[in-house]
Amino acid sequence: MSSDTAVVPSNHQMDSPDFIRDLLPAAEKTALLYNISYLCLAKFPSLERIIRANAVEAQMLFSSSEALLLLCVSTSDNMVKTLFPMLKAAVKKNNPLVAVKFLAKANQWIHDIIKEVEKIVDDYKKLNIGVATVTSDVISTKEETEDKKRKLTKEEEILHNYVKEYNMKLSGIQSALNEVNRKIHDADTELRELVNGIASRNKKFGIVAAVVPFLGLIINAIQKGVNNPGDSAAIELAKNKMNQLQQDKTRLSKNEWEAQSEVMKSQMELTRAKFDLGSVPDPVHLAEVQTCLTRIQKILLQLRSFWEKIGVMVTNLQQKTFAGEDLIDVLSDFKEEFLDSLQVAEEAWKTFSGRCQSVMGMFSVQSKDAYKFLETSPSSLTQKEWQEMYDAVTAKLHSFYPALEAKQAIEDQQAIEDQQVAESS
Repeated sequence: MSSDTAVVPSNHQMDSPDFIRDLLPAAEKTALLYNISYLCLAKFPSLERIIRANAVEAQMLFSSSEALLLLCVSTSDNMVKTLFPMLKAAVKKNNPLVAVKFLAKANQWIHDIIKEVEKIVDDYKKLNIGVATVTSDVISTKEETEDKKRKLTKEEEILHNYVKEYNMKLSGIQSALNEVNRKIHDADTELRELVNGIASRNKKFGIVAAVVPFLGLIINAIQKGVNNPGDSAAIELAKNKMNQLQQDKTRLSKNEWEAQSEVMKSQMELTRAKFDLGSVPDPVHLAEVQTCLTRIQKILLQLRSFWEKIGVMVTNLQQKTFAGEDLIDVLSDFKEEFLDSLQVAEEAWKTFSGRCQSVMGMFSVQSKDAYKFLETSPSSLTQKEWQEMYDAVTAKLHSFYPALEAKQAIEDQQAIEDQQVAESS
């Protein structure tokens, strides 16, 4: 039986300082990424609700992960401090039945952990799928919003041109109408002068012109009673001219009304288009949301990988823990070998416990603080409040991996590699 106490190879990802350095702030960083995504969706209520739901799921999953790590640590502690000593005592006293009982207990503890690890891995998978779905929704919403803004901007431009065109058309009609009114006035003056001239030469028509209030009635009376062909022709010509001008006025008045309606309709449509354009949220931040969700997805994939590796480690521990189980049937002949296998398993569980403790901090989610942003709808913030919160969150995000820390990480890794080279030579 090998006395090697390593559970996994020394270059396992969990032993990498960079891996620990990345995972330790995972919970807080994920919360900040959700925060910045939530802020940037202030004018997109449907996406805002989805992000809220995902953030709550992430918060609960991190809490569950921390609880599971605590279970791993406590189980390891029970294995090392309680079960293994009792199992050793049973072996030393040549009591295989008691030894089998304790091994069964260890087996149950290990299976409990494996079951919980599998559930956590599945939950991370579901959350990762959820984040991917939101990312897809954000991309679609961004494209739809930008397309809508482009269409509304183009529509506004077209309607603005229509308003301008209709106003010019209306102005032309009104100018023509004013000209017709002027001609009607002139024609009316000419007609009155003609009637007055005829009336001055004929007392009968003079009396009619004096007592009849309307020019049209006077003209009708003169046309019926006039004997002079020249006067009759002049009146008919003036009358026809006036009738034509009145027809022109009627036509232009109708055109003016239609043009006024067109101007009014186009102005209302332009107002509506401007309102719609103003009500369409600016998609400028959706690209940032997409970036943040992609980062969250990478963190979740990394954490899922972490739990998958924990599952492998627990399986390895199970193999080490029960490596000497078959020796129980011949306990009297192989007592020392069985005790040696228990010692290897005990050291392995100690190593596992230490590793679980070293990464428990990464799942320590302070729900009151990290996800407090969910208590306030970003759309209810003033522009100033929104900017202040946005600046604060981005400042925290940027502080995660400053240049000096990155440089230190490289130096630490180089030092470890140099040490490994020195030890192997």
